[in-house]
Amino acid sequence: MRTRNRSAARARRTEDGAPADSATTARTAPTTATGTTDTGRTGDDLGADSPAIEPTPLGAPRDGLVPVIDRIQPLLEWCERAASAPEEPIAVDAERASSYRYSAKAYLVQIRTEAAGTALIDPTAFTLPTSFVELMNSREWVLHAATQDLPSLGELGLHPASLFDTELAARLLGMPRVGLGAVVEDTVHLRLAKEHSAADWSKRPLPEPWLVYAALDVEVLVEVRDILAARLEESDKTRWAREEFAHEVAHPLPAARAEPWRKLHGLGALRTPRQLAAARAMWERRDQIAREQDLSPHRVIKDRAIVDAAKVSTASHTAFLAALPKPMHGKETWWQAARAGVNLPEAHLPSRSEPSYPPPHKLWSKKWPEVWERYLPIREAVAERAEQLHVPSENLLTPGLLRQWVWEHETPGDAGEIRAELSGLGARDWQAEIVAPVLAAAPVASDAPTE
Repeated sequence: MRTRNRSAARARRTEDGAPADSATTARTAPTTATGTTDTGRTGDDLGADSPAIEPTPLGAPRDGLVPVIDRIQPLLEWCERAASAPEEPIAVDAERASSYRYSAKAYLVQIRTEAAGTALIDPTAFTLPTSFVELMNSREWVLHAATQDLPSLGELGLHPASLFDTELAARLLGMPRVGLGAVVEDTVHLRLAKEHSAADWSKRPLPEPWLVYAALDVEVLVEVRDILAARLEESDKTRWAREEFAHEVAHPLPAARAEPWRKLHGLGALRTPRQLAAARAMWERRDQIAREQDLSPHRVIKDRAIVDAAKVSTASHTAFLAALPKPMHGKETWWQAARAGVNLPEAHLPSRSEPSYPPPHKLWSKKWPEVWERYLPIREAVAERAEQLHVPSENLLTPGLLRQWVWEHETPGDAGEIRAELSGLGARDWQAEIVAPVLAAAPVASDAPTE
């Protein structure tokens, strides 16, 4: 985590296209790359009555908008420039079209180094050259909310040697807002426009305002990284961040859900196994259509329509069709799918709840009160320790991991044993090191959990 001293406002343009130097000088107490103001005080040192620094709108890339790269030669030229400064990390972002398309693939990849400038790459237009892939895979990447982009970039053969996640760093620092816009404002006092974040990036050609938005997402990302890295160092949280970033590199894909149809919004309104079977069959039919047509599933049929129709799937054909949206075409397709689920043999009907281990903690107070009684003070103790460290409780230890440990342990044991147990469950070393003493001091319950 080397920090580099760069001026976040260097040769930047304001929204009307004029150089930002004049706007920068007008700020009171601009921030340096170490995260301090020119008064020599950190943001935490400034009193409540100190004037807030008004962020400057970042309306255009400092070097102008570059054309989209849709063939090999311009990308090779970018690689040549980037190779001249091999120590530089690469700011990386990717745009998908998940609200419009079934696939989660990247339709635009934005990258930037100081030596090479910004590149906007259309990965659907050509096969990425080996030299580019090798360069990318040998560098540190700087991303915001890396877990969102790593899977789609991995589909292109791109995998970071290491990374710095500015969103995760902001969480570890206890920043109250961790969206990209908020973090950019907090660190370099610039305001990003976010009006195209949910655009259909599969569209071609991409409108120029969209490209400006995309380019700005990587414009100052490395400078933000440097400031956050300095703050992590000052807070003695650098090791935490390194372990978290390494975990993201090693686990770029989220665990697949065993029964993904249970993600249907409003599923709790269905009370019988046959209603659930109808919803499952409709979800599977929707998923098939969406995959074949590369459409977002919600553009085929919305969750609410599936649940509403499944609720009356055991009643009548007329009631079922009436429950579907009036302008929908092909309603018979959904009736046939629903009835295929309803008519399944008893043994093939789904259960009311998804099998899980441990059981959902919402049931503990009624079914396993002894577990619930020891869980509550433990959860409170972990939350209190997280507050002391100025880090969100879920980043100190994920709730699911904590609940599994509580479920499996009637008595806590000593801190050394707990630390090994937490590591075995997937906690990072820094998490296990901090949380183990908290759990070791937890109240002891007399009854063990039962399945």
